[in-house]
Amino acid sequence: MTSPFDKDPRRPGLFTSLRSSFLTGLVVIAPVGLTIWFIWTLIGWVDGVVLPLVPYTFQPEKYIGINLRGVGVIIFLLFTITVGWVAKGLIGRSILRFAENLLEGVPIVRSIYSGVKQIAETVFAQSDRSFEKACLIQYPRKGIWAIGFVSTQAKGEVAARPEVAGDLLSVFVPTTPNPTSGFLLFFPREDVVELDMTVEDAAKLVISAGLVYPHEKAPAELAKAKLRAQEKNRLSA
Repeated sequence: MTSPFDKDPRRPGLFTSLRSSFLTGLVVIAPVGLTIWFIWTLIGWVDGVVLPLVPYTFQPEKYIGINLRGVGVIIFLLFTITVGWVAKGLIGRSILRFAENLLEGVPIVRSIYSGVKQIAETVFAQSDRSFEKACLIQYPRKGIWAIGFVSTQAKGEVAARPEVAGDLLSVFVPTTPNPTSGFLLFFPREDVVELDMTVEDAAKLVISAGLVYPHEKAPAELAKAKLRAQEKNRLSA
């Protein structure tokens, strides 16, 4: 029989309790702190690029004596919106076409401009250019599975040249922890296992190196998904 004054051997010591609280605090503070730091740094970088291009007369530092962080971001947003609005009009399209024709005549500048333009159109395109589904594919060999993102169905020569019975799907296989780099691979449709998780959840899984999984579904839903996959494999066999 123990008394209230007896020490419970199962109770953690002071150092263990403090260590646990410290690690818990880090888990709470680190994401918020890193996000704020990243945004604050990004705003400062944009200000440092934009404000030197703005005449001193229009800068708030002249009137209040201090340089407010974020003014360059606001100016950049207003300028970009204005340029986009003008580019949509007839005059803007004519000016843009004339400028592109001039750049096409300069060899090195032409290559740089066309490359940057293609990247910008790919990154900032509307939703019709975004990834369609997250998937599993066997890569780099059979028996090893990797997360991929279905881009589109292959078209043109890429779809016609390979000797496959069905369609080819273009699948982007990202690297960990940087999902912006990866490999563009083409798989027969029957070799691509589409996942129910969203593209965002799959991206989190890749970035975290398998540490952050989406919320698990109920066993009944998982069983139905497995039956659907088995039925699909049976029909494609």
